[in-house]
Amino acid sequence: MTTTPEFGSLRDDDDHWDIVSSVGYTALLVAGWRAVHAVSPHPLVRDEYAKLFVAASGDPYLEGLLANPATSEDEAPSPRLYGVQTRFFDDFFASADDAGIRQAVIVAAGLDSRAYRLEWLQDTTVFEIDMPRVLEFKARVLAEHGAEPTARRVEVAADLRSDWSRDLEAAGFDVERPSAWSVEGVLPYLTDDAQNTLFTRLSGLSAPGSRIAIGALGSRLDREQLAALEADHPGVNMSGDVDFSALTYEPETDPAERLAAHGWTVDPVRSTLDLQAGYGMTPAQVDAKIDSFMHSQYITATR
Repeated sequence: MTTTPEFGSLRDDDDHWDIVSSVGYTALLVAGWRAVHAVSPHPLVRDEYAKLFVAASGDPYLEGLLANPATSEDEAPSPRLYGVQTRFFDDFFASADDAGIRQAVIVAAGLDSRAYRLEWLQDTTVFEIDMPRVLEFKARVLAEHGAEPTARRVEVAADLRSDWSRDLEAAGFDVERPSAWSVEGVLPYLTDDAQNTLFTRLSGLSAPGSRIAIGALGSRLDREQLAALEADHPGVNMSGDVDFSALTYEPETDPAERLAAHGWTVDPVRSTLDLQAGYGMTPAQVDAKIDSFMHSQYITATR
């Protein structure tokens, strides 16, 4: 199946998508970057499922990336930087699982494969929230390849802008038990009001002892600086035809401040460069340039 991603020039409050359109395509794009990172010389994580999603989509741009992965660190920062992000959330869930938290909630799960990749304890349930057609695509591809989850995996087909909390509870989520939440990369695609509603709902569902991790490479983005960097480093733009300005909203409220306002105890915020240092990596020169105008934020907090 060959696909061409479809992007509108504007978002609205009721827009929907599948894996090859609008916000849904960004999940496929990130899966492509994870697949490229998995075959790099020193990957932080190996997501062996990511390439399956790319192949199933038939997207020519992403198939081209996998056929000819860049070898220069400066030529291909996106796979490396998303490898760092993936490792951050992998470590977060592993720590929560080790601490006895048996409910994991992946908000805007996209093509996240942690329910299959990570070594969860046997009685852990992983809830995945996303648009119905995105979840359907992922389930179909993984089933076709005989993949089996390593935890009890529960799909929650819902729009984050709706009252998804009812769907989550109906799927078996227990508000009386601690939970671990990931909010990975989704905030730029939500309006400020939608972000506040998201945090209000998940905070109301989070019992004492719960944890949350939030992260995004581009929490704030200076598009003029990005264009200038792309002129010096053509490989920086590995997003194909995606126009992120048509899909994202300008941030109004800092997510760490919002968490604190909802009763969470927030740990010191880290950047991509901080995470790389913690993983024993020496950031490439282009990484520091990217972070100077993308303002990455990786946040953890507890209740």
